[in-house]
Amino acid sequence: MTASLTEKQHGVRELARAEERTAHNYHPLPVVVAHAEGAWMTDVDGRRFLDLLAGYSALNFGHSHPALVAAAHAQLDKLTLTSRAFVHDQFADFCAALGDLCGKDLVLPMNTGAEAVETAIKVARKWGYEVKGVPADQATIIVASGNFHGRTTTIVGFSDDPDARDGFGPFSPGFVTVPYGDLEALEAAIDATTVAVLIEPIQGEGGVVIPPEGYLRGVREACTRENVLFAADEIQAGLGRTGRTFACDHEGVVPDIYILGKALGGGIVPVSAIVADRDILGVLKPGQHGSTFGGNPLACAVGHEVVDMLATGDFQRRAEELGELLRTRLEAMVGHGVLAVRVRGLWAGIDIDPSVGTGRQVCEALMARGVLAKDTHGSTIRLAPPLVISAEDLEWGLDQLAEVVGT
Repeated sequence: MTASLTEKQHGVRELARAEERTAHNYHPLPVVVAHAEGAWMTDVDGRRFLDLLAGYSALNFGHSHPALVAAAHAQLDKLTLTSRAFVHDQFADFCAALGDLCGKDLVLPMNTGAEAVETAIKVARKWGYEVKGVPADQATIIVASGNFHGRTTTIVGFSDDPDARDGFGPFSPGFVTVPYGDLEALEAAIDATTVAVLIEPIQGEGGVVIPPEGYLRGVREACTRENVLFAADEIQAGLGRTGRTFACDHEGVVPDIYILGKALGGGIVPVSAIVADRDILGVLKPGQHGSTFGGNPLACAVGHEVVDMLATGDFQRRAEELGELLRTRLEAMVGHGVLAVRVRGLWAGIDIDPSVGTGRQVCEALMARGVLAKDTHGSTIRLAPPLVISAEDLEWGLDQLAEVVGT
C-alpha cells in the first residue's frame, strides 16, 4: 500500500519541488510529463494525455518522430558544436534546403524565436540605413496591436500585453503600433523613416487571430510601393501548421523576410532562422551579428530533416484535411458554451462563454479528462494538435471539450 501511494504521489512531489526551486515565470498546468510519442504524453504517475498544444507549434511533427530522432542520434555520435568560428559539414546543406523551401537566397540560423525576431529587427534597420538611406538612428518599424514576438526587452517594449511589458522598461524607441488587420492605419503610418512592417500573419498568442481577407496582400503591396521590408513572423504559424507551408501562402504573399522557429527544431533542439534574399541579408558583415549555438551541427541536422519532411507537402495536406474536421466540430459548439472560434488548418482559438469558466478552468477540466491544451487572455483557449494526430484521437479530444463546455 505504501509503495502504491508513493507512486501515485510522484507527480505531486515533482510539482512541489519545481515550485520551490524555480522562478515563477510560468503558470503551468499541474502535470509532470515523463514520456511522449506522437500526439500522446504520459506523466510520472502513468496517466496518458492527448497533447492538443504541441509545444505552441514546436511539436508540429509530434513527439519523438522517428525520422527526426534518427537524424539527431546520427549527428550526436559525430559532432554537436563548433561555433560559427568554423564551418561544419551540415551547415551548407541545411541553409540551402531552408532557403529553397522559402524561395530565398540566404539563411541566418539562430536558436530561439525571440532571437530570430531580434535578428530581423537588426537586419531591417541595417538595410534601412545602408540601402534605403534612412538617416542614422532614425529607423522605425511598424508593428501590430495584440502582437507577440517574444520576451526580450526590445520586443516587450512594443507589446501591449501588460504582463509582458510592465516593470521591464525603459524600452527601445523606433516602433510604431497600428491596429492589427487595419490596412488603412498601416499605410498611414508609413513615412520616410519606415524600414519594415513586422507582423504575424496569424496572431497566435493573441488567440489565433486571423486578419481580414486581403490584409496580407495589402501589406505586401504597401511595402513594395513604399520601399519597406515586409517581415513575417511565421514562428508559430509557419511550417505546416495552417495547412500551407507558411501562413502567408493562404493569400499568395511572399514577405521579404521569413522569421522561423519552433517547428524548425522538430521538437528536439531549439532552431530558428531568418530567411531573405541577398540584397537584404547581405547587409550584414562579419562581427555585426552572431550566436554561439546558432546553426550548430545538431540543429542543422534536425532542421534539414524537418525541411525535407515539409518538402513532400504531406504534413501541409494533413493539417488542411484535419483542420476541416476541427473547424466543423468547433463551429458546432458555438452557442453551446462557446462564443466564437477561429480556425486555420490545425490551429484554433476558442472563446469560451464566461459562464462556463475561464480559459484556465476549462484547460484544468480538460486535463482531468486526459487532454492538454492552453489558455490565453482570460476565457480563450488555443488548440494546436501535432500534425501527426489521427482523426480518431482528434475526435476524442474534441468530444472531451464538448463535454467540458456543456455541448
